[in-house]
Amino acid sequence: MSKKYVPLVNTKIIVFVAVIALAAALVVILTSGTSIVSTSEQNIPKDTTQVEQKIQAITVELNDISIIEVTERNARIEISFKLSNPNPKSVIVQVMDYQLYETGYSNEEQLSGGEIGSRPEGMVEFGSNYYTLLSENTMILKDNIVLKNTGNTQELWSALENNNAKWRVTGNIFFNLSSMTSGQENELHFEFVK
Repeated sequence: MSKKYVPLVNTKIIVFVAVIALAAALVVILTSGTSIVSTSEQNIPKDTTQVEQKIQAITVELNDISIIEVTERNARIEISFKLSNPNPKSVIVQVMDYQLYETGYSNEEQLSGGEIGSRPEGMVEFGSNYYTLLSENTMILKDNIVLKNTGNTQELWSALENNNAKWRVTGNIFFNLSSMTSGQENELHFEFVK
């Protein structure tokens, strides 16, 4: 009578256990974060207190307002802003809210407005529209506006068709340091006339 060789452990089980162990190790690595703790305190003076990082305000300029196209039904306008970061670290520009006025038509009645970027609500959202402004660098943010011709604003439409509109732009920009969790949110108000 011959004996059959029966393996003690099925190879599928071994592979399954190895995959589970790898997944567990990956979860531990991802959830632990990246922090380095120094156990040596001999180089740190005893009277040193933690200093909060100060962030300098970014600068905002109205780069351009261009009338792209004017038809009987609507007008397409492109607006662009130039942002500059004087900080030695990167800054996250969360959102820029702006209002557009044509002052020849009305200095008080808002013609249009918009929002570039998005602000986090509650938990940090993945895939949100934030802009990273690198240290001591500049960037251009653009937006397109479509105005509908209601037929009640001949003076405004004439200024758009003749490309002699007078603009006023106001708004706010929200930014913070390069990490969504480091530093407080900063707000900057701006107003431009062109």
